[in-house]
Amino acid sequence: MVNTARKQETEINEVEQQGEEPEISVGKSLFVGLQHVLAMDLFIPPIILAGLLSFSVADSALLIQMTFIACGIATIIQAGFAMKLPVMQGPSFVPISALAAIGTTSGIGAMIGSLIPGALLISLLGKPLNVFSKLVLKFIPPLVAGTVIVVVGISLMPAAINSIYTAPGGFQVNILIAFITAVVLIACMYIGENMKTKFKFMKVASVMLSLGIGTLVAALFGLVNFSHVSEVPWFALPSIFAFGTPTFELDAILIMLAIYLIIVIETTGTWFTVGEVADEKLDGKRLNGGAFGEGIGCFVGSFFGGTPVTGYSSNAGIIAITGVKSRKPIIAGGAILIALGMMPKIMNVIASIPAPVINGVFAILCVVIMMNGFKVIKNAPFTERNMIVIGLPIMLALSAVLMPAEIANGLPNLVTYFVSSGTAVGAIAALVLNFVLPEKKQDSNVIPLGVSK
Repeated sequence: MVNTARKQETEINEVEQQGEEPEISVGKSLFVGLQHVLAMDLFIPPIILAGLLSFSVADSALLIQMTFIACGIATIIQAGFAMKLPVMQGPSFVPISALAAIGTTSGIGAMIGSLIPGALLISLLGKPLNVFSKLVLKFIPPLVAGTVIVVVGISLMPAAINSIYTAPGGFQVNILIAFITAVVLIACMYIGENMKTKFKFMKVASVMLSLGIGTLVAALFGLVNFSHVSEVPWFALPSIFAFGTPTFELDAILIMLAIYLIIVIETTGTWFTVGEVADEKLDGKRLNGGAFGEGIGCFVGSFFGGTPVTGYSSNAGIIAITGVKSRKPIIAGGAILIALGMMPKIMNVIASIPAPVINGVFAILCVVIMMNGFKVIKNAPFTERNMIVIGLPIMLALSAVLMPAEIANGLPNLVTYFVSSGTAVGAIAALVLNFVLPEKKQDSNVIPLGVSK
């Protein structure tokens, strides 16, 4: 019996080394895939962007719909053919401010057109150039990756809070609604984390529960209107360039190239998180495949007018909770996203959620993003050099976010786009400071982001 068990263990190890997928039924793949979808909260970035662009409810719903479809296609590409890791693709928070600035200044066509060149460049760096993994080794240690994630969270906080103050309705009522929504979200996260045996579902469904309760509270104040939902069909095919034909403006393209660089830093950290949870080695071949898949996913997404996609780290938690490390549920999740994206009625319900409710959740998510960044950099040596690399980009990001509108609007377009994104300012500062400031030899021996040499 011992020899039989050893033989079976050897066969399992051989299958894992060959990268073959473990057997998992279609039903289980769909069930676990649905859990991945529910944990993503991927409608938050497009609805925030729609608000910044002053979209109508119908256009907001269409943007959410197209984002679902783009993320579903990108997930299938990444998990099925490119990186071949159980990574779900969702809309990135990073480019929201820059895209809003481009859209309001130069039009939606310029915003869509700015997405295409950067996406193609990222894919080329992965394949066929195969240089992406080398760039990661050289320029993206955990210190930089973590700092960028911290900057993302901090840079987005003012937008979330300001939107609560300025949303339709009295600001006292808006603050109350946002506060109740945030409290429900925090309570669900805490209960789900600390009472896992009975209430672990609450953590996975925390955003949906908080949005539902927040919307009910807003309805008591007369701020919810679902009347237009009945006017849209249940099913509709996706539209290519639904928001207009892309136009190509050099300033917009250049700033989005910088934004794509930041998105790649963000998603690289996610890849290693998922790799560790899924017990998969991330070598140079897989990193280059990931960059190729990320770029192609963003390129396809630009045809639907959605924001650039990125790997979602929240799904690593689902893998850890369920113990299912196969790519099949991720691919099933991609198919579910596409199916949901073809249901305008559901998208219109989401688009009708009042701004104070959405931004109450968004503000807490910014805190979570920020703290995940600190988690990445917590093992970095606490030297004066590292304090500068971490602290100065945060200060510069806030300087950009808090810049008065009359000053920002008086700058050249390229500079306006750049400073409109505190994330871009802080991330570029972190990259430059880490590269130009010398470090002690004992600190420089750390291998970036867990990559094996």
